[in-house]
Amino acid sequence: MNPVVWISSIGAAAQAVITGLGVFARFFVNLLVLLPKTLRRPRLIIEQIHFIGNYSLIIILVSGLFVGFVLGLQGYYTLQRYGAEQALGLLVALSLVRELGPVVSALLFAGRAGTSLTAEIGLMKAGEQLTAMEMMAVDPKARIVAPRWVAGLISMPILAALFSAIGIFGGYVVGVWLIGVDSGAFWSQMQAGVDVRSDVLNGVIKSIVFGFAVNTIALFQGYFCQATPEGVSRATTRTVVIASLTILGLDFVLTALMFSV
Repeated sequence: MNPVVWISSIGAAAQAVITGLGVFARFFVNLLVLLPKTLRRPRLIIEQIHFIGNYSLIIILVSGLFVGFVLGLQGYYTLQRYGAEQALGLLVALSLVRELGPVVSALLFAGRAGTSLTAEIGLMKAGEQLTAMEMMAVDPKARIVAPRWVAGLISMPILAALFSAIGIFGGYVVGVWLIGVDSGAFWSQMQAGVDVRSDVLNGVIKSIVFGFAVNTIALFQGYFCQATPEGVSRATTRTVVIASLTILGLDFVLTALMFSV
């Protein structure tokens, strides 16, 4: 391969990445500028919370329940080796509140709500609905994008909290009802070992950051996708891939910052 062509291809790829990051930064700043105006339209936000959060509730609850089942089962067999099966409640709670609750719910949120947002806005663009709004002097970012962004930021922490709660219940069902761990020990160990600030609050912060990232990526991909069916499908795929990798990367960074001390 010609070295000049190879170097030019690398330069073109780097230029495309830098240009994309610049467009993404401008898009994000526009959403921040529109935030005060959006908060004065609670009806639009409530509608989108229903669409984003309520329709994602079933998959979050069912997944959280089965994750709790697995944690209760695997945790019991692991702790039994050391005679510490009474700490099963603590293991389940810390695993869900610190890590699995925010991360798994964010991945499910990206797969369900993120792709839905991207496809919805992409189809609006393909059908020239966004262009029609601009022709009528209506800012599509203020009317379409910003309410969905705020609704996603509100919905994600709530869904993560519900995931953790139903997961703890699932661990209780397996550990106490099926295996026979003492119910008092299950809850007392959890109460004594889970700290509100260092565990619960850090998990909430993670869920907020993940929701922030997923919503921004999904809306960006939908708003700037090619106005064709193929473009919408590719944008939806990019949303899942980029959002999932971003969640896992942010989880490592946040865990290192929160729990390293």
